[in-house]
Amino acid sequence: MIDPYVLRKDFPMYVNQVKMQGKPLVFLDNASTTFKPYSVEKAVLRYYETETSNSHRGDYDLCYNMDQEVLGTRKKLARFINASPEEIVFTSGTTSSLNLVAFGYGAKHLKAGDEILITQAEHASNVLPWFKVAEMTGAKIGYIPLDEEGKLTVENLKKTLTSETKIVAVAHVTNVLAHIAPIKEIAKLAHEHGAILVVDGAQSVPHIPTDVKDLDCDFLAFSGHKMLGPTGIGVLYGKYDLLCQTDPFMTGGGMNAKFDMCGDVGYLAPPMKFEAGTQNLEAIIGLGAAVDYLMGIGMDSVESHDDMLKRYCVEELEKTGMADIYNPTSKGAIVAFNIKGVFAQDAATFLNSRGIACRSGNHCAKILIDYLGVGATVRASFYLYNTKEDIDALVDAVRHGKEFLDAYF
Repeated sequence: MIDPYVLRKDFPMYVNQVKMQGKPLVFLDNASTTFKPYSVEKAVLRYYETETSNSHRGDYDLCYNMDQEVLGTRKKLARFINASPEEIVFTSGTTSSLNLVAFGYGAKHLKAGDEILITQAEHASNVLPWFKVAEMTGAKIGYIPLDEEGKLTVENLKKTLTSETKIVAVAHVTNVLAHIAPIKEIAKLAHEHGAILVVDGAQSVPHIPTDVKDLDCDFLAFSGHKMLGPTGIGVLYGKYDLLCQTDPFMTGGGMNAKFDMCGDVGYLAPPMKFEAGTQNLEAIIGLGAAVDYLMGIGMDSVESHDDMLKRYCVEELEKTGMADIYNPTSKGAIVAFNIKGVFAQDAATFLNSRGIACRSGNHCAKILIDYLGVGATVRASFYLYNTKEDIDALVDAVRHGKEFLDAYF
């Protein structure tokens, strides 16, 4: 069981907000980014204060130590998702990881007439790269229909897969409706049709136990800043044989074995093949500390806490009679809603006036608008340090939001 009141002592944002404002911030925008514990902050500062050097660029102790730090974080991430260290590629985030797959693998292997399957619920980072690759290769984009609740189902995938499908690219947990896709079953179906499965794990890896061997996905992308780590660091997991078949998205120092004046170039083996230039070393160290923190708590506990908050939030919002909830049955740690009769951005501004941080808009899922039938929603998203009192503050604001906004406007 997670005690969020105890955990908040580990997070400087909570400690400092109390000092500055006299009351804690009600932060319900964790699907966008998360607060960082002191251990992550200290890990980043350690790089600057006692360990500053490059990695794989020098024959001296500081550089060797940094090599070991990077390898140590790679090994931690491998354990965290049950992969091998050589299958862990450092990127700048989920967007970078998905672009690497799209342009490094997709653009290389797709041809005219091939199909890339996505859904309407995908984030822009798992849509726009595929649009571009389809334009480059002559491949086509297909859509797996969502069911009446907005879920990706095995049955609808079966109806959509064809012999032309070469790539299926879907979110494990969608970033608006927060449905958890049956990735293991999707992988089995995709592989039976000769397709590879690319998974956007930005909203899943931070919240639920992830075992890539059990899921059998071919690629998995996720970001450090959504799982208590620094910004500017992310991960691409790929099955090693597929990484070997993927071209680097960027080239430069540190990823080549040789090159000469004739243009003869040899690349290092994965994962180094994809890590051109100086990496975000302080963020890699910080991400290692974030993984330590999450593993210390246990991802089963994180998932259970998220689930409790989600159910409580839906139940309490429904009692107000003032909220249109678009994902009451989903399992992810997100509630997408609108205050009845109030535009989403106005609602979020009102919530902010009461110290409540939520996101409003289309949440980078612009093709989901047609499915939802509304142009914007308010999104409340939870994490391990959120409390029932946070939900109560949100619910109380929703209960009175229309009265306030009617009077104001």
